[in-house]
Amino acid sequence: MVESMMIMRVIVVMMMILITCNGDDTNPVYEPCSDTKVKINDGFTFGLAFASKETFFFNQTQLSPCDKRLPLNGNAAAAVALFRPKVDEITLLSVNTSSFKPGTSGGHMVAFAGRQFAARSPPVFVADGTHTVNSFTLVLEFKTGTLQNLFWKKYGCGSCSGESVCVNNTDCAVPSSKCKNNGGDVDCTLGIQLAFSGTDKNYNVLNSWYEVANLRQYSLFGLYSNIRNVFT
Repeated sequence: MVESMMIMRVIVVMMMILITCNGDDTNPVYEPCSDTKVKINDGFTFGLAFASKETFFFNQTQLSPCDKRLPLNGNAAAAVALFRPKVDEITLLSVNTSSFKPGTSGGHMVAFAGRQFAARSPPVFVADGTHTVNSFTLVLEFKTGTLQNLFWKKYGCGSCSGESVCVNNTDCAVPSSKCKNNGGDVDCTLGIQLAFSGTDKNYNVLNSWYEVANLRQYSLFGLYSNIRNVFT
C-alpha cells in the first residue's frame, strides 16, 4: 500500500523557466503522494527521488518512492526534490548541484506522484564517479486529469557535443571530473525538460508533449545555459 511521503534529505531545487501558478490553479493538492484530478493551467505536484537503482525495487518489483516498503525512509544518502509546474506548460526544471552530488545519492532518479496508480518512472541513470548526465526530458501522461504514467524520453547520442560523451548508447554525459561541483569548469546542473500528454479532467487534449517532440533539437536547458553564460 502506498503511504505518506517518506522523510528523505531535501535538496535545493530551482524552477528556471516557469509561469507562476495563479488564479487559474484549481488543484488544492500539494502532497505528491496524494491523488488529484487536474485541468490545463492547474498546478501539479510531483517528486524526483535520488537513490541507487536497487533501492526503488521490492521483491524485484519497482514501487513508488511513496511506498514505505522501499528502504528510502532513513536512508541518509537518498534525496528528494518537489516541483509544482503548470499542467500543459513546457517547463524547464533545474536541480542545483552546487552542493548536491547525485552520484553520492546512488546515481539514479525516479519521478513519482499519486496514490491509486502510484505512478513512477523507470529509474534513470544520472551520475556516478565517472559521468554525469545533466539533461533529461520527462513526460507526464494523464487520462481525464489523473496521472497514469511518467516516462523519460531518450533522443540518443546524436546531439553530444563539446565535453559530453555517449554513455549506455542513449545519453550524452559530462565527465564528472569536469563538473564545477568537482572542481571543473562545466556546469552540471540537472535540467529536466517537462511535457504533458493525454487529457485533462475536462477531456481537453494536453499538447505540450507534441510541441517538445517537434522542437526537440532546441534544448531548453541548453538555451538557458547559453543565456546565463551571457549574463554571468
